[in-house]
Amino acid sequence: MSNQNSELDQLTQEFEKQTALIDSLEKELNSLRSNQTQSSNDSEAELVKKLTTENEKLKYRINILKKNIQDVNSSETSSSFSAPKSSCNLSFEEKYHLITRNLQEIVGDEKLKTVLKERDLRIYWGTATTGKPHIAYFVPMSKISDFLKAGCEVTILLADLHAYLDNMKAPWELLQNRTEYYSRVIKAALKSIGVPIDKLKFVKGTEYQLSKEYTLDVYRLSSLMSEHDAKKAGAEVVKQSNNPLLSGLLYPGLQALDEQYLKCDAQFGGVDQRKIFMLAEEYLPKLGYEKRVHLMNPMVPGLTGNKMSSSEEDSKIDLLDSASAVKKKINGAFCEPGNIENNGVLSFCKHVLFPLSKDGKLVITRPEKWGGNIVYENFDNLQEAYRKEELHPGDLKGGVIESLNALLDPIRKEFDSPENKKLIELAYPVVKKKK
Repeated sequence: MSNQNSELDQLTQEFEKQTALIDSLEKELNSLRSNQTQSSNDSEAELVKKLTTENEKLKYRINILKKNIQDVNSSETSSSFSAPKSSCNLSFEEKYHLITRNLQEIVGDEKLKTVLKERDLRIYWGTATTGKPHIAYFVPMSKISDFLKAGCEVTILLADLHAYLDNMKAPWELLQNRTEYYSRVIKAALKSIGVPIDKLKFVKGTEYQLSKEYTLDVYRLSSLMSEHDAKKAGAEVVKQSNNPLLSGLLYPGLQALDEQYLKCDAQFGGVDQRKIFMLAEEYLPKLGYEKRVHLMNPMVPGLTGNKMSSSEEDSKIDLLDSASAVKKKINGAFCEPGNIENNGVLSFCKHVLFPLSKDGKLVITRPEKWGGNIVYENFDNLQEAYRKEELHPGDLKGGVIESLNALLDPIRKEFDSPENKKLIELAYPVVKKKK
C-alpha cells in the first residue's frame, strides 16, 4: 500500500506541475497571438508555432498522467473479486507449468525459462477492436488467468489502430465506441471467470502508436521489410486480396513493434499469429531490439467445425447472446458421435471449462432415466468417453450449454444497463438493407 501511495503522490505532483506549465504557456501564447500583426517577423511566428506544438505535447502528457492516477486509485480500491492463488509460494516448475499448459507452440522456450528463474514474466496479448467478441475469447482469457496465477505482469492491448488498418474493419468514426465496447465486455468476461482486472494493465494502441518515436520506427521498419514479407506475415490475420491496401501491409510490422513499446518479454496469441511472430523475430533485432518469447494457443474450432470467426455468424456465440440463442446454436453445432477432431464443443471443454473449473472437474447433467449426472475428473477422460461413444452428443451439448450460460450470465447482466445498451448501438449500428 505504501508503494502505491508513493506512486500516487509522484503522479499527482507531476500532474500539478504540468498543469501549471500549460497555464503559463497558454497565457504566453495568447499574448503573442494578440500582438501578432501582418508585420510581425518570422521569428515571432515561429515562436508561436513552437509554443503551440509544445502545448499540445503537454496536453497529451496530462491525459496520460490522468489515466495513470486513475489506474493507481482503482488498484487500491478494487477488491470485488478474489485474486488468483498467490504466486510467491510457487516453484519455478509450477509457474512454468501454468504459463505453458494447453499451448500449441512456444518459440523462445529457453529464454522464457531464463527470465522466469530471475523474475516474473511480462506478457502482452492484443486484440483488434473489430467485430463483437465471441466465446472463443474465453480461450485466451483462461490463459491470462494462468499467467496471473504464475505471477506474470499482463498487458492487454486494445488494438484500435490495427482494427482500422485491417481493411477498415472498424471505420474511423466507429473506432472510439468499438474500443470502449471491447474494454467493457472483455473486463466483464474476465470478471465472470474470476480474473481480478486490477492485476491487469489495459492499453489502447493509439495511446502510443501515434508518438514521434513509434512513427519513426515504423518508417525504419518499412525501409527494411519487403512487400512480400509483410503480405506473407499477415496472410492468416489480415484480410487478403490481389491488390492489397498499404494499410494491411503495415499491420504485421506494427504488431512486431508493439512488443518493444509495451516492454514485454513475451507476446501471447493464437497460432494463426505465428507468421507475424516470426516477422518480429527476424526484424526487431535489425532495429536494435531484442527478440521476444512467443506463446501460441491452438485455434478452437467454431460450431461448424472450422475456425470460430466474428464474420461467420453460424460459427460463433457472442458474449451477449441470450440463453435461448446459446442453446439453439450449440444444439445445432457439428458434434458427430465418436468424432473428436474439429469438434468445437469438445475443444471448448478442453480450453475453457476444465481450466476454469474450481475443482478441475466437469459435470454433465442428465435426467435419472438416462443414467443421471456424470462427473469427469479431467478432459482426457471426457474425450475418451466421447470417442468410445459412451457419452452421447446431446448429453455433452447439454452440459456445455449449462456451463456456458453460467459464464455468460454476469456479462449479460452488466450489459443490461441503458448506458451499455446505448454503447452497443453506437459501436455496432444496425445498417438498414436497401430495398
